[in-house]
Amino acid sequence: MTQIVQMQGMNKYFGTLHVLKEIDLTVEAGEVVVIIGASGSGKSTLIRCVNGLEEFESGKLIVDGNELAPKGGNQKALTEIRKEVGMVFQQFNLFPHLTVKKNIMLAPRKVKEAPEPIANATAERLLNRVGIASQADKYPSHLSGGQQQRVAIARALAMEPKLMLFDEPTSALDPEMIGEVLDVMRELAKEGMTMMVVTHEMGFAREVADRVIYIHEGKIVEEGKPADVFDNPQNERTQAFLSRVLAH
Repeated sequence: MTQIVQMQGMNKYFGTLHVLKEIDLTVEAGEVVVIIGASGSGKSTLIRCVNGLEEFESGKLIVDGNELAPKGGNQKALTEIRKEVGMVFQQFNLFPHLTVKKNIMLAPRKVKEAPEPIANATAERLLNRVGIASQADKYPSHLSGGQQQRVAIARALAMEPKLMLFDEPTSALDPEMIGEVLDVMRELAKEGMTMMVVTHEMGFAREVADRVIYIHEGKIVEEGKPADVFDNPQNERTQAFLSRVLAH
């Protein structure tokens, strides 16, 4: 198997706050890795380091063969990584003045330098893929939260990424809209997309993940197959966390 992400001894600080502590983690091509943990544990920071949205201070980070240097070094590698990595955030971050289709066309046009007819065809194909082809000519403000998040996923897919990062993609949604976004993510997993997912949706993690990572205070304290982590956690921190979140 090809390793898409390699982290070795990675450390991240915000000022004097040690946010990520000696992180060792690999992600294989086609693998779905779900990262769980309490708020403030470092989950989002970890995946934001993968595409250079956050700089790390020490250690090693290689994404699709491109090594990012600590403290924002190696801009060439960062440029290559951002061509190969798609990211979906809690907030949809769509351009309000552009239609749904135009939002999606931006990536192939600007990053891949695709001709407009190809970018247009790509947007139409992806809107169909995420189940909202009928919304192509609407503006984001006319869509539900779940529909906007599906547009955001389609926009990330327009990059033809080798890796998709999801940072709590359902946390800003009303409960009835969560399922439609998770369904799209399930389909991506079935199709073999390499994914790193930060989420509080434990049912999704159990069903879709190849591996679950539990982070506590910036450290990976447990990882394994979903059944092992959820049904037989070995670390007392994991046990305490799951007893809280699974009780609700």
